[in-house]
Amino acid sequence: MTAVASAIDPARHHPVRGFSDRFALAVTKLLRFCADTFFAKRYGHRAIVLETVAAVPGMVGATLTHLRCLRRMEDDKGWIRILMEEAENERMHLMTFIAIARPTFFERMVIILVQWVFYLGFSALYLIHPKTAHRLVGYFEEEAVTSYTLYLQEIDAGRAANVPAPEIAKRYWKMADDATLRDVVLIVRADEAHHRDVNHGFAAELGGQSVDPNDHSPYPERAELR
Repeated sequence: MTAVASAIDPARHHPVRGFSDRFALAVTKLLRFCADTFFAKRYGHRAIVLETVAAVPGMVGATLTHLRCLRRMEDDKGWIRILMEEAENERMHLMTFIAIARPTFFERMVIILVQWVFYLGFSALYLIHPKTAHRLVGYFEEEAVTSYTLYLQEIDAGRAANVPAPEIAKRYWKMADDATLRDVVLIVRADEAHHRDVNHGFAAELGGQSVDPNDHSPYPERAELR
């Protein structure tokens, strides 16, 4: 497995500072509780529903940043590209897990409802307070890293089948022909860790805090993920 996928810190957590962070973390924990209650250890199905929602913030952030830059006639400092890549990357997570765990009709209905509610709510939050919106995504991604770590434990313990990686995943991440689900989960977890750090970095910058240069690193090249 790649250095990119194995070198992440799964336990990295942004400490709570102020009401904005407390609000973002509280919402995250509430949604985590709902996901744990609904899906339990059905990590494949959990991934499908959550990745559908996870692809929303990047697109919303890129769109609203684009419009703001047009209004103010200012440079975006590379944020639009990064957020668009995040949205596309999360969508590819979804397409990968659809090939592994087929969603039920009920889960499809949940996806439609949750996506619209989250899209409208997140758009409003981003317009009102983009710092909190990015902090919320950072905490979301912390939970995603935790979920995929637990998924890996299920695979390693033999409680989840380590099936061959879907062809769509092999093409997107340029994986080896004999790649397995475990390899996919490792790479997806690394993606989520990257989104976590980038969004916490954006929130810090919007809040006038010091920013770790690594939090704004370009999206990892696909060749690095082989």
